[in-house]
Amino acid sequence: MTETNRPDIQTAPQEPEASGPEASQAEASLWADAWRSLRTNPWFIISAVLLLILITMALFPQLFTNENPRECYLSRSRLEPSAEHWFGTDIQGCDYYARVIYGARNSVAIGVVVSIGVFIISLVLGLLAGYFRGWIDAVISRITDLIFALPFILGALVFLNVIESRGVTEVAGVLIVFMWPTMTRLMRGSVLSVVNVEYVTAARALGAGHLTIMRRHILPNSLGPVMAYTAILTGIVIGAEATLTYLGVGLQLPAISWGLQLSDAQRYITQLPHLTVFPLIAVGLTVFAFMSLGDAIRDAIDPKSKKR
Repeated sequence: MTETNRPDIQTAPQEPEASGPEASQAEASLWADAWRSLRTNPWFIISAVLLLILITMALFPQLFTNENPRECYLSRSRLEPSAEHWFGTDIQGCDYYARVIYGARNSVAIGVVVSIGVFIISLVLGLLAGYFRGWIDAVISRITDLIFALPFILGALVFLNVIESRGVTEVAGVLIVFMWPTMTRLMRGSVLSVVNVEYVTAARALGAGHLTIMRRHILPNSLGPVMAYTAILTGIVIGAEATLTYLGVGLQLPAISWGLQLSDAQRYITQLPHLTVFPLIAVGLTVFAFMSLGDAIRDAIDPKSKKR
């Protein structure tokens, strides 16, 4: 029997191939375990219910009120909360409950658009930096450091202040520019933690290309922390939009948002506290829901991150 026909020589190359299915099974098991953990986490359930209500409110505000938020009468200006007007009325005589309900659309839209944009940018740059390293990692890291060098609020204030017409697209675009570095670094670190594991090394030995390795092995096993942070980031963005609009550089009229309501109410915070309280509660609940969801996802994916 020649050496090429020996059984042990024939079966030896088959060992690395087994790492692919094993890696897929481990990945499936990880996400299955994470889902089981999420289903038993009360904070995940609470945040998911809150977000379901808020997203429904943003998409279908007519389900929550029959009032037209732009139908305003000076004759009913500054009314206190009552059975007829649950949240009272504002300075222009608009039903404040309807304004809060309809304000969810722009506020949530900015949070979701920014999070999706940051996620895509971070996914690409973090994956390239962590996988190839070398000069690609150096260039991406230096650009990231440049963005970090400029304080977020200051940078957003400067850029938004020079934009004459500020809608959802303009505000979201500026926020994306200043918010992608943190998630990019998180994605890079997550990729670095899996780029040299056994199943990736086996895939390289079998001749798999860079795109195949990144798509089938690196990306699925490094997304967990980034997905958790994306949920948290959405809450941060909604709070940031409200803050910037309150400072006068966010959304502009005739848009309806919680930040605009808070900005209009700042002059009457002592005389008409309900004008500040209700949109502030809406912002707080939304930020709480997204951040609680992100914390629950993080704990489910990485049990070591749970507080003991």
